[in-house]
Amino acid sequence: MHVRDALQQRQSTRAFLDKPVDHALIEQLLNVARHAPSGANTQPWQVAVVTGETKRALQEQILQRFHSGEQAHMDYHYYPRQWQQPYQARRRECGLQLYNALDIDREDKQRRLDQWAANYRAFDAPVCLFFFLDASMEAGAWLDAGMFIQSLMLAATEEGVASCAQAALAEYPDIVKTALGYPDDSILLCGMALGYADTDAPANNYRTPRADVHTFAHFFN
Repeated sequence: MHVRDALQQRQSTRAFLDKPVDHALIEQLLNVARHAPSGANTQPWQVAVVTGETKRALQEQILQRFHSGEQAHMDYHYYPRQWQQPYQARRRECGLQLYNALDIDREDKQRRLDQWAANYRAFDAPVCLFFFLDASMEAGAWLDAGMFIQSLMLAATEEGVASCAQAALAEYPDIVKTALGYPDDSILLCGMALGYADTDAPANNYRTPRADVHTFAHFFN
């Protein structure tokens, strides 16, 4: 598979088959992704691969916290505190596409809540990954981690494995760190659902648009 094909085929998958991903394949994907670049070759990423009973127990704890009404407290602000255009419009369109695909009306608060709760189950994917940084690292390491995560998703696409990078899985970092034995002061960046896509699921049968190159690139001669 050409890189351009993997980039175009990759999508945020939100419905998975009840089919395990072989442990050896997960290791293979990580082995490929570890070649991602990083500043001064620091390779700051740390990954927890969670499956089986550990995944079920962890997601149950997160769901209990969510349904209790407690506000999420990520280790950082993923989104801006005040939205500006064109980002606000893109965000709204992204959500609207999902709810339209699932035939969920704006007024149907229960179904919207249920769909959001699916985030904390990693959309029922068989594998859930959590990405951490050591607390001593600075902003450059966040760029490095992003390149690693993208590399992992592209490697998965090549092998026919679907993924969805999820900020929502980092909304209750204290639960995740305690359950998996990571230091309290480590930074939980995000999670990722990993598995085989349910291609018949409505949640997987739409694609979000991308801005034209000339809306974000400026060429100087």
